[in-house]
Amino acid sequence: MTRGGIYLHIPFCEAKCIYCDFCSYAGLEALHGAYVDALLVQIRQSGSSRHGLTFDTLFVGGGTPTVLTSEQLAAIVAACRTWLGLPEDAEATVEANPGTITQASLAALLQAGYNRLSIGVQSLHDQELALLGRIHDVRGALEAITAARAVGFSNLSLDLMYGLPHQPLARWQATLERALALAPEHLSLYALTIEERTPLARSIALGALPAPDDDLAADMYELAQEMLSACGYAQYEISNWARRSPGDQPGQPPARACQHNLHYWRNEPYLGLGVGAHGYDGQRRYAHIVDPEEYVRRVAAGESTLASSEAISRDQAMDETMIMGLRLANGVTRDRFRRRFGVELDAVYAEALAALANTGLLEVDATGIRLAPRGYLLGNRVFAEFMRAGS
Repeated sequence: MTRGGIYLHIPFCEAKCIYCDFCSYAGLEALHGAYVDALLVQIRQSGSSRHGLTFDTLFVGGGTPTVLTSEQLAAIVAACRTWLGLPEDAEATVEANPGTITQASLAALLQAGYNRLSIGVQSLHDQELALLGRIHDVRGALEAITAARAVGFSNLSLDLMYGLPHQPLARWQATLERALALAPEHLSLYALTIEERTPLARSIALGALPAPDDDLAADMYELAQEMLSACGYAQYEISNWARRSPGDQPGQPPARACQHNLHYWRNEPYLGLGVGAHGYDGQRRYAHIVDPEEYVRRVAAGESTLASSEAISRDQAMDETMIMGLRLANGVTRDRFRRRFGVELDAVYAEALAALANTGLLEVDATGIRLAPRGYLLGNRVFAEFMRAGS
């Protein structure tokens, strides 16, 4: 059977951050219970249509999943075990934000079966958190991390952002130093991107905030690479690092890598359920509607919640495998590509491979292909070479 992951989207937040264009809504507390009930229905219905797919990871994202009660989140993971066959020892991640979790709620989540916690810290400086519209301060972030450790979470990931308005390099360095002192198993570091129709985009357009400085952001990224490597973290994907452990295998992502996200980067199937969730069954990509009230209504009425569904051609699957796989430090191996598509990498992408290798953006050898060090800062340029006309 083909292995895949489960992604469940919780579209609720206490407040909307100024940079966020995710499918998330504040002020819909009255809908939480009905939404969870609808999601449980879809989980049960999906159990009968897996078509040879077995699940080995769960990721509950948002939004802010931890605005739900611990009982609701426990019911979600229990349903995945009952109806989707999720193993007891599967990696089960729940996203959490400081300010929406307590030591008691974290203990309940661990007891329910969530064994990986991804905390949206974003910054360890109060003025930056206030600018971003986060509901927590630095003290709250540190208390959340301490509480997670106290109840027994041993697989902890922290999200941080760089390239923020008025953020100097020295302050980013201080954030990294404070984060590393907390010894998380995993760090996700994201450059601030300006999304249309967000309050941040409007503030920049009006001149109230400065536009991102790409050169400074590149310096911040390279600083992070140096600091995290020196502290025992392996960069296994463009934006993700995991703490090295003795059992790590050469040429493979570290043991503490996010196993669920590896499904995405390897272009493997995953089941997506909930408002705004996307999924891929190996042949089709699909997306669900983004209106929570309409989602609840449709599930209750037995109607489809899909907003779109697209058949993926063999050429598209190859291109997407290259683009997603090149985000990984070990890139795309010749053997994996050959086993999946029955053809050699060079037979499909000879021109792109030669051009990118000659410019020093790509490393090509007998094992496979991967981004060269300078390619990490020019990833989009590399990826564009693998989007063939008509695919």
